[in-house]
Amino acid sequence: MRIAVLFGGTSEERDVSVASGTHVARALADRGHDVIAVDTVRGELPAAERERLLASGVAPAPPSGEALTLARHTSSSIVARAADLTGVDVVFIALHGGSGEDGTLQALLDLAGVPYTGSGHMASAYAMDKDVAKRLFRASSVPTSDWLMAPVDADLIAATLGLPVVVKPNKQGSTVGLTVVRDERDVARAIETAARYDDEVMVERFVAGRELTVGILDGEALAVGEIIPRMADVFDYASKYQSGGAEEIFPADLSSGTTKLVQQLGLAAHRAVKAGPYSRVDFRLDADGQPWCLEVNTVPGMTRTSLLPQSAAAVGIDFGELCERICRAAVQGFRPKVR
Repeated sequence: MRIAVLFGGTSEERDVSVASGTHVARALADRGHDVIAVDTVRGELPAAERERLLASGVAPAPPSGEALTLARHTSSSIVARAADLTGVDVVFIALHGGSGEDGTLQALLDLAGVPYTGSGHMASAYAMDKDVAKRLFRASSVPTSDWLMAPVDADLIAATLGLPVVVKPNKQGSTVGLTVVRDERDVARAIETAARYDDEVMVERFVAGRELTVGILDGEALAVGEIIPRMADVFDYASKYQSGGAEEIFPADLSSGTTKLVQQLGLAAHRAVKAGPYSRVDFRLDADGQPWCLEVNTVPGMTRTSLLPQSAAAVGIDFGELCERICRAAVQGFRPKVR
């Protein structure tokens, strides 16, 4: 297949996207596919530049506002480049956050008649909007913790949700802008921090317990994994992307009953947002053994050591095969839109 891998972007998850895209591009090329690697800021990259990016890794913190502003000013227009993608068999979307994950790019590719990996534009938008996603989880009987949307005062939060709470941007990933608040006096500051990254802020009841995740591929739940952060209450940005930031165990040390329950709820959450051929669903498991769904990731991290590839590897699907299956599902499921 001739495959264009799109990555980079100008969201706070740019570094993560670059890591995903370059790993995917190499894996697909190693399996004999004709791969075009496209950084949406810099354009098509030669093989040597892809290899350099592979070795660069992800910084300990998201890119600064200044760096992202510069990237946005120099960014190649995806709209202008859409016609260049019509000669490929499929576009592998490895853009995290922003317009690459919220359905904007997916809608553009639909209009251009270009097959692409992952979820369609509506499912992408549903999953990216945490408030909407949690409403869909509840409608599908998937347990998810109580929440409020800002503006909301500290007294109402304490009375309705209790403390601690998680304050986070409503439409962000990689825990960017997220704060665990234990004192009412810190609520306003946490909301202000989250508001730097999104126009909506969610305040969610904090679920103490174990961090779990499960991959979904072609209608089946893969292995359940557990993430144990080294230094934080939550699986934050540094824990996710720095060496030694967390211990990741696949399969997780759970009873067969709990494993099956998490897999069933993962599939239910995936279907609730109408996700496509693959996703990754995250949970917290409380002390009573109840899983609480956090979110569905329709464009999860895709380095060889990311959580979805580890979930797949634990059931015998290596990274190259995973990337190829994602592409083949996109091609097989493609239905040109009637215009």
